[in-house]
Amino acid sequence: MAELIAQGIESVPGCDARLRTVPAVSTVTEATEAEVPADGAPYVELSDLQQCAGLALGSPTRFGNMSSAMKYFWDGTAADWLSGSLAGKPSCVFTSTGSLHGGQESTLLSMMLPLIHHGMLFLGLPYTHAELMTTSSGGSPYGATHWSGMDGKQPLSGDTRTLAIALGKRLAETAVKLQGGK
Repeated sequence: MAELIAQGIESVPGCDARLRTVPAVSTVTEATEAEVPADGAPYVELSDLQQCAGLALGSPTRFGNMSSAMKYFWDGTAADWLSGSLAGKPSCVFTSTGSLHGGQESTLLSMMLPLIHHGMLFLGLPYTHAELMTTSSGGSPYGATHWSGMDGKQPLSGDTRTLAIALGKRLAETAVKLQGGK
């Protein structure tokens, strides 16, 4: 889903997406993750937040909430909150879950909270996207969602793809407008 949102962002002239991830949270007091992930997107750094013109935040659904690793990351952003470095930047959220009614919307809401506390502007998906009314695989006015199935192998539907790309495009277009069309 992150790659589809990035595709939507990059469809807007002058916009580039930067994919990042958060390290897993250890259940013991010692670090268990390498400083650089073995594969996939690099770990996010606070400078990534400060440098971004907009932020698409995604997490798997964990009992109707964002993952503990994502929550742990946001718990470490107090300095950015105090400085207001994210205030006024547009943001959006997305999630995927293994069960059809697994708390997608409550997960999106849980991810909105730190963004709102940071003073970010929140963007959802308007019902001008007809897929919100026809999808049977996920999607919400709160953000893009995907039902991955219990085994995580449920493919992304056409509606999910369309909504994820639209969300990224909306984020980028808003960031451009807020920066005065630069």
